[in-house]
Amino acid sequence: MFPFLIVVLFSLSWKISDSTQPAEEFLHCLSLRFHNSSSISELVYTQHNSSYSSVLKSSAQNFRLSTPSTPTPLLIITPLHASHIQATVHCCKKHGLQLRIRSGGHDFEGLSYTTTYEVPFVVIDLLNLGSVRINVEKGTAWVESGATVGELYYEIAKRSRTLAVPAGIGHTVGVGGHLSGGGFGLLFRKYGLAADNVIDARLIDVKERILDRKSMGEDLFWAIRGGGGGSFGVVLAWKLKLVAVPAIVTVFTVSKTLEQNATKLIHRWQYIAHKLPKEIHMSIGISRVKSNENEKMTIQASFRAVFLGSIDELLPLMEEKFPQLGLMKEDCLEMSWAESDLYFEQFPIGAPLETLLGRNHKSALSKSFFKAKSDFVKQPIPEMVVAQVLQ
Repeated sequence: MFPFLIVVLFSLSWKISDSTQPAEEFLHCLSLRFHNSSSISELVYTQHNSSYSSVLKSSAQNFRLSTPSTPTPLLIITPLHASHIQATVHCCKKHGLQLRIRSGGHDFEGLSYTTTYEVPFVVIDLLNLGSVRINVEKGTAWVESGATVGELYYEIAKRSRTLAVPAGIGHTVGVGGHLSGGGFGLLFRKYGLAADNVIDARLIDVKERILDRKSMGEDLFWAIRGGGGGSFGVVLAWKLKLVAVPAIVTVFTVSKTLEQNATKLIHRWQYIAHKLPKEIHMSIGISRVKSNENEKMTIQASFRAVFLGSIDELLPLMEEKFPQLGLMKEDCLEMSWAESDLYFEQFPIGAPLETLLGRNHKSALSKSFFKAKSDFVKQPIPEMVVAQVLQ
């Protein structure tokens, strides 16, 4: 069994006793608890360290939260062992510091590396803690929170074309934050959220104990799988149940502008998408593009889907369920499940699977300046309202 050192993207908060505690006192506390005190200089970055800024920004995905006015951590710890995390938890409590844990930095409000309160805080960055162990025979995986979704997909794909995990797209997303937030993905209609497929975990609690599912209890185990990872503990590792997928899946993208009845298609999609077989996941991306007719700007709706099956199986199904879309064979591509992630990230067709390992590979989902919100629609939006929104 490998050392289960992972922590999930989350923030642990304790009562602040004195927000002015200097970094030196915290470092002294760490030196008393690290087994090898010389490693502190290699694992801990203060604001005076020349590498502090580059480490802080290394996985900060939202430029909106990387401005000069953004609160920054007192220190950044890049642990190699669970004991380093336990020591950090202890010293944060002792000196009244808040704790932030960062795995991939994709949280939309930067909760893993900044704060909305004027209090001193420490960041644990899990870049060094990303082990992935796959057991094909048992159909399981142990993965550390510092691993990325892409690294997990790659390790599965290396060993099997017919096993997968129902996590999301975006290969640089950290496993820890993804699982603690639920984990929507392209397979969720058939297999649920990523968190639904967690069957065990190892966690450091507020008393610095390392607990598994049995010792933490079912209530806490339930809470860490989608509860947001905000106050329950530091998850070191997750055990996932892998799911079955065909060796070949089919993907397609069909784009329509307003002039090509995009409004009616979006309205119709609302009545169809949730009734399609669970092997199909179809979403819509809306963007502003130039019209082919007059070069003026217009709105384009791109219908993107993945189907757990072949093109020959998909076409008659779509003709029956959504003929208005006009899906053609030339719109479709067959590939492996792992390759479909690269497709939805809009990497070039045929990009090698090793692309999933790159934490700095640029895709359509690369770092940017943004503000995002999500919501659930319980009733279909009337066509007139869809038209007004698109206008």
